[in-house]
Amino acid sequence: MTNNKIHVIDTHTGGEPTRVVIAGGPELGTGPLAERLGIFRDRHDRFRSAVVNEPRGSDVMVGALVLEPIDPTAAAGVIFFNNVGYLGMCGHGTIGVAVALAHLGRIGDGTHRLETPVGTVAVTLDGPNTVTIDNVESYRLAKDVSVEVPGLRTYVGDVAWGGNWFFLVHEHGETLRVANVERLTEVTWGLRQALWAQGIRGTGGAEIDHIELIGPPSLPGADSKNFVLCPGRAYDRSPCGTGTSATIACLVADGRLAEGQVWRQESIIGSLFEASARIVAGRVRPRIRGTAYVSAESTLILDPADPFAWGIRP
Repeated sequence: MTNNKIHVIDTHTGGEPTRVVIAGGPELGTGPLAERLGIFRDRHDRFRSAVVNEPRGSDVMVGALVLEPIDPTAAAGVIFFNNVGYLGMCGHGTIGVAVALAHLGRIGDGTHRLETPVGTVAVTLDGPNTVTIDNVESYRLAKDVSVEVPGLRTYVGDVAWGGNWFFLVHEHGETLRVANVERLTEVTWGLRQALWAQGIRGTGGAEIDHIELIGPPSLPGADSKNFVLCPGRAYDRSPCGTGTSATIACLVADGRLAEGQVWRQESIIGSLFEASARIVAGRVRPRIRGTAYVSAESTLILDPADPFAWGIRP
C-alpha cells in the first residue's frame, strides 16, 4: 500500500452507511473475487481498518472496495468489509455501490452485474436512488434449532444463508423498537456467542455471525420488522439485504411465500425493503428493492505522522 489518498463516496441505504472506495485501494491482482478477498484480508487488513474504523469511520460503517471485474461485461467487482472483518455479500452495500457508480456516471438506468466473493449479482437501477438486487442463491440450512443463552433463556430459530450466515428468531419476547437497542443488542450478542459455544455452524463449519430478531411491523403495509446484529456488534439500520434474503428463503421453504409475491421488510428504524423470490433451477434467488442516497464524496488522507492513520482497531 503506497497511496496516501483514498477516494470514497459515502452513501446510506435506509439509514445504514456504506463507504465506497473508488480509488486508492491496495493492489489485489486480477484473480477471482474470493482470491482477492484473501489477499486483502491477509496482506492489507490495515487498509480495511483505516477506511471504516475510528477516527474516520465508526462501528456502523460498512466499506465496499470497487475493483475491476473478471468478466469485462460486468460493471465492477466489489469486496465488502466492516469494523472487524469481511463480508461475503452485503445487500444494503450493493444498493449503495450501485447508487455511487451512478453518481459517477459509470452506470445508468437498467440492469448491470456486480461480482462479489460469493457470486455475481444483478442490480437494476431505476432512477438515481432506487436499486433492485437479484441476490445470490439463498437457503435454510436448519429449522427450529434450540440455543440456550446463559442468563437469558432458550431460543428457537432457523439457520439460513442469504449471502451471509443468519440465525433468525421469531419467538424472542422482545419489543423491536429503537428505544430498546441496548437490550436487543444484549440478546443478539448472547445468541451469537451461544451458537458458537454450542457448535452450531453454517455450511462447512462457518460461523453464524448475523443474528436477526423478527417481529410484527410498525409501518402500514409492511409484513414484518427486524433487528439485525452485524458481526462487529453494531445493529443494521436498514432492513438488511442478506438478512431479508435469508428470511425469504425460510418463508419459501415453509410455503408461506409464493414466487413473485412481495414481502415488505421494515427495519428497526422504520426504513423498508421490498423483497420477493425467484425460483431458478429449483433454488431461491431473492430479489431486494431499496433506496440509497449519496451523502459525501471525499478524499481520505493517510498521514504517516498520524499514529491513528490506520484506524483504531477493536
